[in-house]
Amino acid sequence: MTIAEQVAHSLLEIKAVALRPNEPFTWTSGLKSPIYCDNRLTISYPQVRQLICKGLVEVIKTNYPDAEVIAGTATAGIPHAAWVAEALNLPLIYVRSKPKDHGQGKQIEGVLKAGQKVVVIDDLISTGKSVLGAVQAVQKDNAKVVGVAGIFSYQLAAADVNFKQAHIPLQTVTNYSTLIKVAKAENKISDAELAILKNWHL
Repeated sequence: MTIAEQVAHSLLEIKAVALRPNEPFTWTSGLKSPIYCDNRLTISYPQVRQLICKGLVEVIKTNYPDAEVIAGTATAGIPHAAWVAEALNLPLIYVRSKPKDHGQGKQIEGVLKAGQKVVVIDDLISTGKSVLGAVQAVQKDNAKVVGVAGIFSYQLAAADVNFKQAHIPLQTVTNYSTLIKVAKAENKISDAELAILKNWHL
């Protein structure tokens, strides 16, 4: 199995991902979805988080080899960014969802120098708006974001549009199409459910 397939398998195994084609979940946005992903669960499983770290390191070495700083998005991206920064022996920063309303009003914690090349890590990519907000915060501090690395992407068309408009490349360890393929191979879903899952993604 590829790392993408191994991570997809692990997310299903620890129930970080739930597939419910016949009883869709309702996201905060109001979108009806046959899938719900909670990658925060991964931090409690050492083997899973080590596999994810390996996948993220591979993504960064392959696609963003000139990275000088690893940034984690608050809060779910922070632990994974920390493990990746450790593995790559690179500085770590994290980006708050909004500036603090006290003290120095910082949005970025850690040391970030002007001109440094940064990879921003998030746990989950839906439309990409939240992680692109973190990207803008890094850019505002005069650093260069060379790309975003995520654990899982729903592969929504809105994300493609948003990343393209922001001129920021995105790479994830695994994604929706890989996950439903693995779920079918492991008999976790029927042919009829697979058809529903594929149609939702279209």
